[in-house]
Amino acid sequence: MGAQAANALIYLINTLFNLYMGAVLLRIVLQWVRADFYNPISQLVWKITQPVLRPFASLLPRWRKLDIGASLLLLILAIIYVQIIASLWSLHIGLLATLWYSVLKIVSLGISIFTASIIIYAILSWFGPGLSNPSANILYSINEPLLRPIRKIVPPLSGLDLSPLVAILLLQVAGMLLPLPGYFGLG
Repeated sequence: MGAQAANALIYLINTLFNLYMGAVLLRIVLQWVRADFYNPISQLVWKITQPVLRPFASLLPRWRKLDIGASLLLLILAIIYVQIIASLWSLHIGLLATLWYSVLKIVSLGISIFTASIIIYAILSWFGPGLSNPSANILYSINEPLLRPIRKIVPPLSGLDLSPLVAILLLQVAGMLLPLPGYFGLG
């Protein structure tokens, strides 16, 4: 396989795994923050992840607000992803390293999802605070637990809420501190 074909394959695998792992992670987060289940975005995430999660849900019960089945599926997907990418790069990594990189990949993906959701949430707030649409409601549910503590430390200045900017800055610094090798991709 040529270098261009290998790069295209790695890009395709990276994109597909990131999208599906992102959907599973989003499902976990939406359940954790108790977002509106009947929201169209919640329904989309549910329908995308439900076929694969059905066997996990019947075997593993939820614990408080945590969907253990979805969490296990996310870890399994991350392990498969790390192994596929490692084999494409001709890397030989052990089980503990695979688990470590898988957890780091999930954290990196979570940082990317939260960063993107905060950016979209902030942009939507410019066009109409309290905007009543499905995406604004879901973004509020996802981001408020992260932004609320920051607002206690950084109050609004002249009516301008700087907590999204601070949160994005902190998330990006945390992402830079992750010891995830570049070939496993960020977020």
